[in-house]
Amino acid sequence: MVVELVCVGTELLLGNIVNTNAAFLARQCAMLGLSMYHQSVVGDNEERLKETIRTALDRSDIVILCGGLGPTQDDLTKETAAAVMGFPLVEDAHSKERIEEYFKNSPFKIITDNNWKQALVPEGCIVIDNHNGTAPGIIMEKDGKSMILLPGPPNELIPMFHQDIFPYLNRLQPETIYSVMVKLCGVGESLVETEILDLIEAQENPTIATYAKTGEVHLRVTARASDEKEARKLVKPMLKELKKRFGSHIYATDEATTLEESIVALLKEKNLTLTTAESCTGGMLSARLTNVSGVSEVFKQGFVAYSNRAKRKLLDVKKNTLKTYGAVSEKTAKEMAKNGAFITGSDICVSITGLAGPDGGTETTPVGLVYIACAYQNELRIREFHFKGNRQKIRELSTVNALTLLRSCILEKETAGK
Repeated sequence: MVVELVCVGTELLLGNIVNTNAAFLARQCAMLGLSMYHQSVVGDNEERLKETIRTALDRSDIVILCGGLGPTQDDLTKETAAAVMGFPLVEDAHSKERIEEYFKNSPFKIITDNNWKQALVPEGCIVIDNHNGTAPGIIMEKDGKSMILLPGPPNELIPMFHQDIFPYLNRLQPETIYSVMVKLCGVGESLVETEILDLIEAQENPTIATYAKTGEVHLRVTARASDEKEARKLVKPMLKELKKRFGSHIYATDEATTLEESIVALLKEKNLTLTTAESCTGGMLSARLTNVSGVSEVFKQGFVAYSNRAKRKLLDVKKNTLKTYGAVSEKTAKEMAKNGAFITGSDICVSITGLAGPDGGTETTPVGLVYIACAYQNELRIREFHFKGNRQKIRELSTVNALTLLRSCILEKETAGK
């Protein structure tokens, strides 16, 4: 079945609000196995909205509209969509009661007359309760077409979709869709695509799709079948083949697991402790790690040694090293990692030093030059990077590559010890 998405709101066209709803709904529809060929954004204008809805209905089986269901005059979605579908608006007593209840339990006790507009619904429609706001969701069905109206605020739209709309759409789709996200680090997108090009060219069911992330590559394997058990069987051989091709580069096959979560789990499994020593990233590495629940079991300390003085005072980097080789150097990165581990008594210390720019670059030390070192017990690994992009991008790439190096050191040490 073909689904089309229409997001309503002049604020979206002006860029005042980032359209996160479109990304969320597109992902959910893909999970359901629905084909989405078009997305539209239209302002709060009745005629243009009518034209957009008619076009969407002509070429799609399901049209999802989000936004424009509120109480103000510029909230035109419901009225316009009902007119296009040919349904008159009638008052829904249940929705009116819910609006009254909502205001009774809110700090704003006075219900202005325009709020009752939200209790008007297209005659014969399916009304979806909004447990986080006042505007109900609406489903209209006519001539084999379905039109779904959702409130714009994400904190209202997302719960409503998960609870009511996802099951509704799943019933419309005769097949079951099952997908697994294979997450890789330490390997580039172009190399990944080259390695799986034969699988992509031969794919039918299951299918495989690549998603490039900052310093990572994700592969979604999706199968269609009559039930989930059969779909899982179809996915299994593809997962086995991907594990064979990419080995330890795969850090997770669970969409919810982040790279830092997988590393914290690995540290706990090996009973290892960790320290970080950062310069150009300013604490980004430790921030990602400490975002993981339970990291206190393995994370001892994080140093942010930005200035040369801080590198000397906190991490005992030699004055001569900084003078001779500079703060952005292999020698400095090594001393930061080695000394960080020694000072805190950690099993591992990862250090980052580099030039994020945009100023300060020279011929010998260009913007984007970053050194990352990992001291693990008596061994020390160092990598040199030349990142491209703005300051934020260089810092993010430095952080994710430090995580990748950390993971690699742990796994290689384990392999060498066997």
